[in-house]
Amino acid sequence: MEESLCGVEFLKKANTYLARVQSELGGLREYRSTTFEEVLEQVIIDLQEEFESTA
Repeated sequence: MEESLCGVEFLKKANTYLARVQSELGGLREYRSTTFEEVLEQVIIDLQEEFESTA
């Protein structure tokens, strides 16, 4: 049986990248940057910390 752990959405508005992350533990949070790489790095670090703490 599959279980959704989190939802991640990436958006680009003008010169800003936005990531929205929704999880049961962390709730809804947003990350913004002028580069996609920086937003992606923020999301990866946050999710690693969140799921390592539940292991």
